[in-house]
Amino acid sequence: MSSNYTGGKSKDSISMTMLMTPDMANFSGNVHGGALLKILDQVAYACASHFSKHYVVTLSVDQVHFKQPVRVGELVTFYSSINHVGRSTMEVGVKVIAEDIHSGEERHTNSCYFTMVAVDDDGKSTSVPRLELNTPQRKARYIAAALRKQLRNEHDQRLAEIHDKWTEHVDDLSTEEIDARLKDMLENDAM
Repeated sequence: MSSNYTGGKSKDSISMTMLMTPDMANFSGNVHGGALLKILDQVAYACASHFSKHYVVTLSVDQVHFKQPVRVGELVTFYSSINHVGRSTMEVGVKVIAEDIHSGEERHTNSCYFTMVAVDDDGKSTSVPRLELNTPQRKARYIAAALRKQLRNEHDQRLAEIHDKWTEHVDDLSTEEIDARLKDMLENDAM
């Protein structure tokens, strides 16, 4: 795995390029999604630790959609950047580009966002540097990341409400309420 430091003096982005090898293949002969997820996590880790100068841990991964399969034998470049920082958290965006080594054709196969937390030697969260917002692109990425953070918080709250009502307190619901909700959901799923 090679690491290219991108962005001149900036420490908020890195790229890594790897050859996809047969040991990464799934039963279809493409690179296994789990193998890609492992690499994505490593790239996000490298970017966040490079920026923060601390070890980091993964807090969350947002919607990894595999737009296209990655084939064994392709060169895959993972472009990562710090999009947003909190006190100890960083959102790392990763864009994945697969390249056919014979034709040179490149394909954007997926993008995703990791939330990483900087930790000190005792494993406690620790402060990270401020992100320099000195270009329109960095400012726009920061705004988009802040909006994603807001959506994640709303999503987490809604999931907790659903879990509480439909799992933790299911005994408080009447059979009629459960059956009516189930009927409504089955009708919507059939559409």
